[in-house]
Amino acid sequence: MSLQIDPIKPFIYPEAKVLILGTFPAPKARESGFYYAHPSNRFWKVMASVFDEGVPETIEQRKDFLRQRKIALWNMIHACSIDGAKDSSIKDIQINDIARAISKTQIKQIFTSGRLASKLYRQNAMAETGIKDIYLPSTSGANRANFTFEQLVDEHKKILEFL
Repeated sequence: MSLQIDPIKPFIYPEAKVLILGTFPAPKARESGFYYAHPSNRFWKVMASVFDEGVPETIEQRKDFLRQRKIALWNMIHACSIDGAKDSSIKDIQINDIARAISKTQIKQIFTSGRLASKLYRQNAMAETGIKDIYLPSTSGANRANFTFEQLVDEHKKILEFL
């Protein structure tokens, strides 16, 4: 496994109120240049259901969807060695500077998507941001056996109280 660098720029902007942090983008997302691009990932369908909207399909539609709702996206890991998209294979981790990235925003709540993102945030960024994260189950296709679509929507509705 060679070191992979996250090629996706943080989707963080001054008006954002909420940040959702993933772990590291899957190969399909790295290829597409934006978050949650793998067809089996349920993120965009879940978010559309949370807000009772149509599913944004293009990168521009997805960015507009997030901007309209004051949601930012980024990942905990800047670089790592990884086998495909398996979080369990991640090694040689280099963490992103979350505190610096949100310092000029209105972000008051951070949600972590998946157990590893939550663990990494709590170990490496929470003390600096001063924001306790709220864990959200991963929308990855690999998590289908653990969470139904309806359960994911219910969990992600926690975001609404911070917007």
